[in-house]
Formats: sequence, structure tokens, C-alpha cells
Amino acid sequence: MSEKDTISIHLVREALLQSCAPGVATEEVLGKVGIDPALLHRPEARVPASDYARLWRLLARRNDDEFFGMDPRRLRAGSFAYLCRTGMAQPTVRAGLEAVLEFLSLIFERLPAQLVTQQSLAEIVLAEPEDEARRPFTYFTYWMIVHGVACWLAGRRIPILAIELRCEAPDYCDDYRVMFSENLRFARPRTRMILAADCLDLPIKRSPQELQRFLGHAPANILVKYRDAQSFSSRIRHDLRQLPAQQWPETEGLALQLCMSASTLRRRLAEEGQTYQGLKDSVRKELAIAWLAEPAISFAEIATRLGFADVSSFYKAFRKWSGSNPGHYRSLILNESQ
Repeated sequence: MSEKDTISIHLVREALLQSCAPGVATEEVLGKVGIDPALLHRPEARVPASDYARLWRLLARRNDDEFFGMDPRRLRAGSFAYLCRTGMAQPTVRAGLEAVLEFLSLIFERLPAQLVTQQSLAEIVLAEPEDEARRPFTYFTYWMIVHGVACWLAGRRIPILAIELRCEAPDYCDDYRVMFSENLRFARPRTRMILAADCLDLPIKRSPQELQRFLGHAPANILVKYRDAQSFSSRIRHDLRQLPAQQWPETEGLALQLCMSASTLRRRLAEEGQTYQGLKDSVRKELAIAWLAEPAISFAEIATRLGFADVSSFYKAFRKWSGSNPGHYRSLILNESQ
């Protein structure tokens, strides 16, 4: 079992926090889904995504709530299937996503949402009441449902450029970064997910048979299928982030560092649907997005940090990555009052 098919025990504890009484009840629930209760006391432990999915379904049946008891109004059992049917009945991914958000906004008391598009960027904004922020797990479970269904409707991963949350950063973020984006920002004025909008106008072509297969494997499929990393690719991305872009090795140099041939490196990346150039572009995009959120860092400095010859080359690359120019993205991410 590869790590990409596992879930941290931290998220198991989060799932149980408001949906299951501690003690004997917790042990009984975990035993039924094949998770050893002793793992709760081992912070490094991980469980199969399939076990976590069984836990989600069991708690949903017991409590008649597919949202772990995290909103005063329950997301009653069967709601996930209904919102999938509602979304797939729409002509485009944009319309499907809007229908999903409308349904969830009607159900939840504290998580009303809106899809807003500006040029080639889109954002899902939670118009929360001006009181205490929700738990990080609440937000990420919401994003898991919304983004997972949107990706299924599109038939591909919809790239997440950034996620901002009103809450403080939790002690554990690793799985969240793998599932969603490296660019997570906490203690922000609003909770929102920023997306590349190029997928939103795709037609939805999902059949009832595909829906049944999707629901039959949910939520395990949305927990792992649309993650933005594979283990080998993730290792290379991590190594690239530790170096200035000017020091990134070429393919042959990287292969030598990994004690393999260049052809083996290319083959292993190809098995994960990746290329080395694609990974470098991905890391450059992550870094660019993070630095664009810091107004004191000029476009020229960002271009230099990323190893571009000049600002115009950076502009061209950023438009290719995100569909937006850096100035528009910066104005969106820094517009806290909108």
C-alpha cells in the first residue's frame, strides 16, 4: 500500500471529534471499520483511505449526517448522492458546480457559498457569519466534497491555485497540502478556494452508470483520486523546493542524484503521468503564487527567484500556468475587502 492511498491518523481523530462519543463508543466504531484504536495515540500512524472512507460512511449512517456533525443542520445521509445527481444534470461544469454550491448553501447554516469568476480565475467564497471561524477540518471536509465532485463532473482534476481560511493553522497540515495545494494561507479575512477557471466551461457528460460507480466508491475515490501528488513526484517536488531555481539539476543530474538512469527517471515519472519539466513548472507556479501574495516582492524579483531571464518571460509562463497574468492574480489575492 503506497502512502498516497493512506490517511493520517490526525484526520481520523478529527472525524471522530464531533461525531462519536469518546471511549468505548469510539473503540467500537473504529473496530467495525478495521482501524486499531491504539493508532489514535501514534501521531505518525496512517490508515488505508478505504478504512477512512468506511469510517465516514458508518458515522454518516449512525448520525444521519455526512458532515461529521460539524454544522447545526445535518447533511443527511443521501445528500452526497443527491448533489452529484443535481450537478450532473447541468450542461457545464460551471453550472454543475453552482448547483452543488446552491444545494450545500441551502443545507448548511454556517457555510453559504458563492462561485465568482474574474477573467480566467474563479473563486469559491464562503460568506460566513462574523463570528468564530470553523475548525480547519470543517473547511477541508467541505472543500473535499465540493472539489471532488467538481473534478468528477469535469472528468479531470481542476487545479487549485490557493486556499485561504479564516481559522488558525492546525498542528497537522501535511495531508491537506497533498490533497489540495501547497499554497494554504490561514488567519485570513475570508475563506475561499481559488481555481483556474479553464475547466468550468467543459460540458458534463456523465451517465447514470458512471454515477453509480462513483457513488459506490465514494468517498474513498475523492480522498485519493484527485490528489495533486504521487509519492515519487512528490519527493522530487520537495527536493526542488529546497533549492534556488538556478540550482535545479537537469534530467541527467537529477537521475544521478537518485541513483538511476535518465531513462528510468523518465519512465517512473511517466507512470505517474508526469514529466520532469512539468514538475519544475509546477513548483515554479506554487512559488510564484505564494510570492504574489506578498506585495513587497516585485514582479522582477519573483522572476529572478524563479530563474527567468526577465519579467516578460515570467509573465508568459504564469499566463500559461494559470490562465491569468500576475498582476490580475495579485490584485485578486490581495483584495481583502471584496
